[in-house]
Amino acid sequence: MSADDLKRHAAAKALEFVEPGMRLGLGTGSTAKHFVDLLAERVRAGLQVVGVPTSEVTRAQAERLGVPLTTLEATPELDLTVDGADEFDGALRLVKGGGGALLREKIVAAASARMIVITDGTKRVERLGRFPLPVEIATFGVEATRRAVVSALRSAGCSGEIVLRQNGAGQTFVTDGGHYIFDCRLGVIPDPEALATALAAVPGVMEHGLFLGLADAVIVAGENGVEVVGHPEGRASRG
Repeated sequence: MSADDLKRHAAAKALEFVEPGMRLGLGTGSTAKHFVDLLAERVRAGLQVVGVPTSEVTRAQAERLGVPLTTLEATPELDLTVDGADEFDGALRLVKGGGGALLREKIVAAASARMIVITDGTKRVERLGRFPLPVEIATFGVEATRRAVVSALRSAGCSGEIVLRQNGAGQTFVTDGGHYIFDCRLGVIPDPEALATALAAVPGVMEHGLFLGLADAVIVAGENGVEVVGHPEGRASRG
């Protein structure tokens, strides 16, 4: 079974938790794309839902497929967000942002009563940090922000190469919000909570790719089937 097949299986499982009338956060990335495809099939069959996309790419896909959309201005509280992840650990802590949409993804996830992550088994790690941690930054004062990020990393016991993300044309990648992204190649993050706190205190950092206390469940598709880790029906509290 190909990696793409596994992603589609995880997306199909997540669709089982979508109910009529739900307000949905629609994630970004290759796995989330499958979820939007499958959701659109259900919408065409009569399912009534409304979605908030986490990127312009997802917005275009949903509009093309006929999924009704809204905004967080009109619908500030959502029932469920379904999104992918670049890696996750046993505590359902995530690293996200490989697709460049981490700021909007985190805003949407935080506005949702529940978050279900869909992924394949290759994204499961013992300790976060194998995937480069994205940090979204303002375009003003990039070098000053880079130095402050290095200091924040050190304060949380991390070190590694920091790279300003480029697009396919070799130009600086710009997010939907008009920001840049540092990719921090750390190898391991010994204390994700401490690092999240340190990065959040840096002027110029718009958001970081550590999603802590947001995921209620991770749906993991593998060669032996689909595993649901956590509580897809929701927990008593988040955080």
